[in-house]
Amino acid sequence: MKSVAVFCGSAIKVDPVYIEAARELGRLLAFRGLEVVYGGASVGLMGQVADGALERGGRVTGVMPAFMSTRELTHQNLTRLHVVKSMHERKQLMADLSDAFIAIPGGFGTLDELFEIITWKQINLHMKPIGLLNLNGYFDGLIAFADRATQEGFVQPHHRRSFVVSADVESLLNDILQGS
Repeated sequence: MKSVAVFCGSAIKVDPVYIEAARELGRLLAFRGLEVVYGGASVGLMGQVADGALERGGRVTGVMPAFMSTRELTHQNLTRLHVVKSMHERKQLMADLSDAFIAIPGGFGTLDELFEIITWKQINLHMKPIGLLNLNGYFDGLIAFADRATQEGFVQPHHRRSFVVSADVESLLNDILQGS
């Protein structure tokens, strides 16, 4: 495994526990020699993941749609930055550049990226590991939904098991690496 895509939010007024965990994830990925692939922003948890990896001398690739790439939003110290035409191209390129995926707390954009990558795995477009960092029970509702959808027959049990969950950054990364 060479690279991990991180799906996360760009909001700036969030609980400091999320900020520290995002930075810790970036540092840990760099420490393990894994490139970070993410949305390219300098703000919110996105910026924290990138900064954490860069602090440790890691490689960080951002993928930013052109309509979002302003000097204030785009991280200026990335190893590589790809500017693409659309959100669809962003998700495809992030998937192509990554060997695994981790979602940490975020909003609708994070969920969009997560659900698309889970769906792609379900229909065999990839077989890469997927993990959710469930800090402070952030994804409890989503996990309950996935369990309910499985119980009701809308999700096959093996598809429900297509992602791993942990509340601890290092444990989640270990689970992801074992799933590769």
